[in-house]
Amino acid sequence: MDLAAEQQPTDWGAWHDRYDDPGSSLAARLAAIQGVIGRWLDRTAPRPVRVASACAGEGRDLLGVLEDRDDAARVEVVLLEADPALARTAAAQAQRLALPGVEVRCADAGSTRGYAGAVPADLVLLCGVFGNISDVDVHRTIRALPQLCAPDALVVWTRHRGAPDPTPTIRRWFAEQGCEEQGFVSPGEDSWAVGVHRFRGRPQPLEREHQLFTFLR
Repeated sequence: MDLAAEQQPTDWGAWHDRYDDPGSSLAARLAAIQGVIGRWLDRTAPRPVRVASACAGEGRDLLGVLEDRDDAARVEVVLLEADPALARTAAAQAQRLALPGVEVRCADAGSTRGYAGAVPADLVLLCGVFGNISDVDVHRTIRALPQLCAPDALVVWTRHRGAPDPTPTIRRWFAEQGCEEQGFVSPGEDSWAVGVHRFRGRPQPLEREHQLFTFLR
């Protein structure tokens, strides 16, 4: 294998294009995430809610749900995305959909600095994160959930189940952090997975300038 080619940074714009293929695994995973978000919004209506999304990309998971809801105005959203092109795309989509409650921050979601004023959140999205950071950082991020979550917040995360399947360990880490599993969706081994947990712990103040994870790709 060409080591230089292997070290080339990921073209995240091209990567996101795979969502447009309805037969792709990414499209299937996106549908599962959007289903969770839609049901959560139904349950929380009509009260105002706050959402924080780490490594949000183009914001397709959340914006794709809000565009079809007549109660989107009650949802306050902060999308954190370090890639400037992806952040611009997300911001343009939010503007096109007339969603004034959506703020896109071009910031490193791996640092607590980017979450100031966005947490504690009622819904925390960690989609597309755990597969791109070290296991140590996954554990560290889960341990930091009390700084990100409001009481009874819902946490949605994703991870590919390639051998050795890391999801049993991740689910155990959530349980150790006082989170109740609400759902786990996956087509099977060596495929994507969407985990859903309810935060039952005690919220803690946000520690500024604390590194949760380092994105590897």
